[in-house]
Amino acid sequence: MSAAPAVPGPVVPGADDSRKWRAFTAIAISFVTMVMSQSMVFVALSAIADDFGVTLRVVAWVVISEALTISALMMPMGRLADIVGWKRIHLVGLVLFGAGAALTALAGTFPILIAARVVMAVGNAMGQSVGTAMIVAVFPREERGTAIGSQSSAVAIGGASGPIVGGLLLQFMPWQTLFLLLLVPIGIAFVAGYLVLDDQRMQPNRRTARLPFDWGGAALSSLAITILVIVINNPRTEPWLSPTILGGIVGGLLLLVAFVFWEMRAAAPMLEVSLFRSGVFTLAIVTRLLGFMAITPTRFLMPIYLISLRGMAEGAAGSVLFLSSLGMGLAGQAAGRLSDRFGSRLFTVIGFVVLVVTSLPIAFIDEGSSVALVMVLLFVNGLSTGLWNVPNNSVIMGSVPVSRLGVVGAFTNLTRNVGNVAGQAIASAVVVAIMASHGFEIPLSKIAGTPGASSAFLAGWRATYLMVTAYSVAGLALAAVTKVPSESRE
Repeated sequence: MSAAPAVPGPVVPGADDSRKWRAFTAIAISFVTMVMSQSMVFVALSAIADDFGVTLRVVAWVVISEALTISALMMPMGRLADIVGWKRIHLVGLVLFGAGAALTALAGTFPILIAARVVMAVGNAMGQSVGTAMIVAVFPREERGTAIGSQSSAVAIGGASGPIVGGLLLQFMPWQTLFLLLLVPIGIAFVAGYLVLDDQRMQPNRRTARLPFDWGGAALSSLAITILVIVINNPRTEPWLSPTILGGIVGGLLLLVAFVFWEMRAAAPMLEVSLFRSGVFTLAIVTRLLGFMAITPTRFLMPIYLISLRGMAEGAAGSVLFLSSLGMGLAGQAAGRLSDRFGSRLFTVIGFVVLVVTSLPIAFIDEGSSVALVMVLLFVNGLSTGLWNVPNNSVIMGSVPVSRLGVVGAFTNLTRNVGNVAGQAIASAVVVAIMASHGFEIPLSKIAGTPGASSAFLAGWRATYLMVTAYSVAGLALAAVTKVPSESRE
């Protein structure tokens, strides 16, 4: 299958280094803050539950409501931004994010808190939907890897700093301080974005006569994604073969089919289904989904292993887990710059090879394994993420027309979110099912103190990481056969 048109030359003709890096900094501040807010809230859930007198299952909706909103709105907001302008959607998103953060801190009841989190998530979805497109646009085409690598570093910084900043503040301040703190960098990002970003430079070919927005496609995609994310999260812990879960899966898939047929007939579709005729685009998207399904179990299960099984203090565990984000940030920056020179496929393949090489030994660690070994494996596992993620994203963004960068950038982020949710849900289901088969249906905090529970958890751990290895091998195979036309001429 032939590839879609590649992104044309520099979107900012003649831009010097200072201009593109000023624009990048304005966008990166918002990326760091929004990603930090997502990772930071986990450490505050217990305090929020205590404050409002709700159970941990109920307080989980502080996270679930955000994930649902971002996933449902990411792609529609990306398409809307292609029509009305990336800068406008970016700035409105920052305002909504800041307003939602302030309302979250001031919420007097739990329902108001959830409503505030939804407002915050709408702003987050708007920011994430255009962030990748804007960063790609302010760099010349030959520096696309550098641009996406720099974005990956910003994401890594936000992800790593969230638990650290949140944990430190919660030792001395109430949880509301976490959300009020976000107003400072978001305010700086708004001023910087307003002064520095320019739609005429980022989108020089955007039509002055606006196309109609695809409301039908937006509604179908949002509803389908919402249903599927709820089913995958399974917040009520329904049996996976129950009528509720099976009905949700069937309903979500039918809505996705309806979305495809709608888009094929729409005059101005939100997502051009014809993009999937490109073998490069399709293979890179599936590779991305598999990659994030493979890396998410480490973020979910490793804290349980370190804290619940090994008895490590939260602060020490956070320092160990930081190594994964550090590796991702370092490798992402390097892979971005090197892929500009030597091509994307090489580094995507290397990244998946390293992912396979680390996933297999992680499957066989136990409560007696050296902490130093675990730290090395986490760091190298993080390196693998940066190595494959950045060139993979570069391939996707380079295989579509510039007029679709907004919605496709949003779609790549949506793919990441779905991969994260699916990977975590499958890992959780496997571990819980295997522990239950051994006769242990206990809170994870009681694993270490319950005789036999550690062995049951580690059996689930091994099964999960053998699956992770399988995802990684499949991603490696797809990366190896994805031939980027522009690279074949280099």
